[in-house]
Amino acid sequence: MIHPTAVIHPSASLAADVEVGAYTIVGADVSIGRGTRIAPHVVIDGPTRIGEDNQIFQFASIGAAPQDKKFRGEPTELIIGDRNVIRECCTFNRGTTQDKGKTVMGDDNWIMAYVHIAHDCIIGNNTIFANSATLAGHVEIRDWVILGGFTLVHQFCVIGEHAFSGMGSAISKDVPPYAMVAGAPAEPRSVNLEGLKRRGFSAEAIHRIREAHRILYRQNLSTQDALSKIEAELGGHDDMTLLLDFCRNSQRGLIR
Repeated sequence: MIHPTAVIHPSASLAADVEVGAYTIVGADVSIGRGTRIAPHVVIDGPTRIGEDNQIFQFASIGAAPQDKKFRGEPTELIIGDRNVIRECCTFNRGTTQDKGKTVMGDDNWIMAYVHIAHDCIIGNNTIFANSATLAGHVEIRDWVILGGFTLVHQFCVIGEHAFSGMGSAISKDVPPYAMVAGAPAEPRSVNLEGLKRRGFSAEAIHRIREAHRILYRQNLSTQDALSKIEAELGGHDDMTLLLDFCRNSQRGLIR
């Protein structure tokens, strides 16, 4: 299962059925769970923890030191969950001690070629990053987010559940759950209607989300007044609680 030209550090821990392709390098303090397949010409540095049933394609760089001038070789880490697909030439960096000390990716994510995930990013589950999407440091991407190709996300931004960015978007503020944004700089365009339908949201819930988006973005209200109106008219549902909590806890401010 391990090609004879692969270089595996003695301290690395690989499950018995892990596949490692030709000329791949697995460094010190790396663990890889069962069923994971590593293509040729991949470099994995540690400390890095990779779960089960992942696929990592050729020329990816996984767990390299963060691109942060303050980094001094501290033992920060990268954690990758289960069933992720990581395509060609992706670069995932470890965390820094100035923040969480780790970069984390959850489960069932589909990461296309040339994606960059910088230090201290937190990626949820069931996301899709199209080709060349790029995250600066300290970014949080929550569950079911889709990033269009060449999307750029500024450091410290948070993108909420079920949000969608169009191709070439440049995001410098927080994106609320369910929103569809596009442009450089990115602007709110609509709700992720097709995504919500595919994930089984009811017609009633979709109507409520669209109405909340209209209040937040189409009535010329301040953010605080819009959120108060959403709570008064549409509150009491889990989907609205998610939206309201996200908006009220935003640190960078919402994309408007």
